[in-house]
Amino acid sequence: MPATDTRNALTDLVQAKQQIRAGALARRAAMTAVERIEGSLALTAHVDGLNLKPGEIVSGFWPIRDEIDPRPLMHELASRGHPLCLPIVARPHLLFRKLDRETKLVPAGFGTSVPEEASPLMRPDVMLVPLAAFDARGGRLGYGKGHYDTAIAALEKDGPILRIGLAFCVQEVDQVPTEPHDQLLHGILTETGLRWFHTREDR
Repeated sequence: MPATDTRNALTDLVQAKQQIRAGALARRAAMTAVERIEGSLALTAHVDGLNLKPGEIVSGFWPIRDEIDPRPLMHELASRGHPLCLPIVARPHLLFRKLDRETKLVPAGFGTSVPEEASPLMRPDVMLVPLAAFDARGGRLGYGKGHYDTAIAALEKDGPILRIGLAFCVQEVDQVPTEPHDQLLHGILTETGLRWFHTREDR
């Protein structure tokens, strides 16, 4: 493909992602506060369906803006013996620090909080992944920074990681445009239930 055609194709892809992202985020923002709270709490009803192995380390995330809140689900997982960690933006990719009742959280960018530097680093076996939009084949559209794609690619050099997106059902789209570096989800958990795109053995 000529260089000009390649540049045009990439520009079209970026624009398509921006348009899909904007639409999904607008639908999410239109939800009422009560709908977001009830939807976030509903995630805990599906914890058994995750079929996590005993003691697997789970990375969650601190919600920003009007994201679905994973903290009730994270609390339930911790009560079942799963160590938790939270992502830290770093170079060359995200790092993950331990989160428990003794962890001191400090402010980070975009209104989020992260464990202090004294909190030990951990490697998650399972990632609860935030997103802007998702589709029925496991395509995930993030916020455009590529943090999770880069981290997953690096961490999976040492073994597979189960990737479960968390979102409201209004964030589903017909198709997420993907590039070779984009990491697909194994499953998606919304307030209406859990869907798997790949089996546990496909990890």
